[in-house]
Amino acid sequence: MAIINLFKSDFTDFAKEIVTLKDLAVSIKRYPSGIESLTIRNAQGYVEVLPYMGQIIWDLNFKGQSLRLHSIFDMPRKANTIIDTYGCFAFHSGLLANGCPSPEDNHPMHGEFSVTDIHKAYLEVGEDYISIISECDYCQGFGYHYVAKPKVTLKSNQSCIDIDMEVTNKTYIKMPLQYMCHMNYAYFDDAVITSNMPDSAFKLRESIPAHVHPTQQWLAYNEKLKELQKEGKTLSVLNDKAMYDPEIVFMADDLSVYGEDAVFEMKAGDITCFTQYKTSDFKSATRWIMYNEDLKVAAFVLPATCRPEGAKAAERMGTIIYLEPNETKTFHVITGLR
Repeated sequence: MAIINLFKSDFTDFAKEIVTLKDLAVSIKRYPSGIESLTIRNAQGYVEVLPYMGQIIWDLNFKGQSLRLHSIFDMPRKANTIIDTYGCFAFHSGLLANGCPSPEDNHPMHGEFSVTDIHKAYLEVGEDYISIISECDYCQGFGYHYVAKPKVTLKSNQSCIDIDMEVTNKTYIKMPLQYMCHMNYAYFDDAVITSNMPDSAFKLRESIPAHVHPTQQWLAYNEKLKELQKEGKTLSVLNDKAMYDPEIVFMADDLSVYGEDAVFEMKAGDITCFTQYKTSDFKSATRWIMYNEDLKVAAFVLPATCRPEGAKAAERMGTIIYLEPNETKTFHVITGLR
C-alpha cells in the first residue's frame, strides 16, 4: 500500500492523470467554479469526488450510465449549504445535525458537514484498489470539535464503490452525532425497488418541511399511499411520475430488528442499482422520489442513524447517537451496479 498526499495547488483548469495501476487510474482537475475534482476510473467506469468540499461524490458512472440525479447544476458550485450545489450523486449529511431543519431547529439544511471546507486529502493505493481519503478537523468556538475521515474506494474491475465515514469526538464532553449517507440515484422510468427489508417497515412521511409546497393532486396521491401502507405495502414501482412533484418520502426505523444486513435494489431494464450496509451502522432509512423538469431523482434508500426531520425531531425520538470524548464511530456502505 502507498500513500500519495494531495495539494490544492496540484489541481488546475486542465485535467491530468496522476496515478495508473492496472485498470485503475486517477485524474484531477479544477472546475471553472474553483472546485477541485478527483476521478478514479477502472474498466467498468468511474467515480468523481470533490475531496475538499465535504468529500461530495459528484458523479458515479458505470457501464456507460451516469447514476446521479438529473438537476439544474452543470458543475459543483461554491456553497454555504448543500442546496447551493445540489447536482451530486451523494453527500455526507450531518454530522452534528441531519436532515431538513424544522422551525425550532437552528442547523443548516442537511447539517454542517455536507459542504464543509476540507484542508487535507490523500490517496491510498493498494494492489487492486484506490481510495480517496479526506480529513476534516472541525472546530466550533464554545461548541464541538471532531475529526471526520470520509473515504471512497474503487476496486479493480468493480462496478460499485465503498463509501466510509469515520468520526472521532475531540470535545471534552459527549457530542451528538446524526449521519445520513445521502445517495441521489437517477430516476428510471418503470423502475422496480426491492429489498430484504419488509415493505411494511416504510412509513409515509407525515410532516411537511418548509421547502415542500403541496398541491391538491399531491395530497390526494398521498392519501392513496396511506391506504397502500395499511396493506403493508409501499411505493415500489416508479410508474406515476406526475405524482412525484413535490417529493414523495418514506421512512423506516429500527431496521436492525429485521436482520444484520440491509440490501436494496432498483431495477430498470438491464440496469440494477444496489446499496448494502449493516443495520447496526444505520438503523433508519429514507426513500426519496421526485420528478419535475429541474430535478429527477429516485433515492431508493438513504441509510441513516435517524430520520431526516431535523435535530429536535431526532431528540424527541431518542435516535441521536452520542460519542464520548475520543470515541470513534465508523460507517460503511457499498453501492453501484450489479
